[in-house]
Amino acid sequence: MKDTSLALALSGLAFILAVIWGNPLLRVLKHFKIGKMIRVEGPESHITKMGTPTMGGLMILIPVAVLTILLNAVSLLGLNVLGRSVLVPVIVMIAFALLGALDDWEGIRGARRGLGMRARTKFLIQIVLALITTYFLRNILGVTELRWPGTHTFIDLGWWYIPIATFIIVGMSNAVNLTDGLDGLAGLISATAFAAYGGIALIQGDVFVGRFCFTLVGALFGFLWFNVHPAMLFMGDLGSLSLGAVLGVVSLMTGQWILLPLIAIIPVSNALSDILQVGYFKLTHGKRLFKMAPLHHHFELSGWSETQVVQRFWLISLLCAMFGVAIALV
Repeated sequence: MKDTSLALALSGLAFILAVIWGNPLLRVLKHFKIGKMIRVEGPESHITKMGTPTMGGLMILIPVAVLTILLNAVSLLGLNVLGRSVLVPVIVMIAFALLGALDDWEGIRGARRGLGMRARTKFLIQIVLALITTYFLRNILGVTELRWPGTHTFIDLGWWYIPIATFIIVGMSNAVNLTDGLDGLAGLISATAFAAYGGIALIQGDVFVGRFCFTLVGALFGFLWFNVHPAMLFMGDLGSLSLGAVLGVVSLMTGQWILLPLIAIIPVSNALSDILQVGYFKLTHGKRLFKMAPLHHHFELSGWSETQVVQRFWLISLLCAMFGVAIALV
């Protein structure tokens, strides 16, 4: 009970910090004209979002990083609030956020205005960052096992852990990035997934991971205060790439990463829809499997309003996250 109360308190504190930090951040972004560039091939209804401040992932990143670092510092006073193990996901969050910031900046002011970094370059950097993260998870934290849901069985993956963990981190980073296309969608889905893994971690006894997850949930709720439809602020690649990577890391740290496709069903579905769309387009020489990929755009073009897509996708995400937690704790 004490662990849960502290986790919820950290969530509330992160929410307050994010909301307080939100208006000054908005003013700064507007002053420097850091606005979203909308893809020409995207839904026509999104043209009205042109110029909306982006790189709002800073609203999530800064409160979480500050709280985590400060609460680790108080260990010098003998207080045991957050363990050093959570410094790994925090560093991952910062590293992928820097990559996302470069991508956002390239798309706003760079030579590839409106496009961002080249996909191949971004993908290679993601792999390098994921490999470094995997090294620390495996050799420093000793996280190399898979917890088989419904049993007390632990499976040591050995050297297979390296490609699997790298794939999970890179895959989730890109999956959440693809999900960041509608007001509030990526934030709601991410908050739900982190809450699920936070609950799993607390019940398993991974207290520090659980507290970190709920700190992220609070910061995400603070961001959603400004991001719900009609959004005043977008998280940008700075936010989405880092959130996805951290979600992958958290799933690995709990050992329950096999449940990730269920708990993060919407990002995974969006990524698969994008892959299937591209593959089908090439195989059929120009035909499309969906009206538009990722999947949320398909439903938009099918007649659903933006708020309907977001709410229905979130309901599916919430239900699947509940199933994921239940399976993990059987």
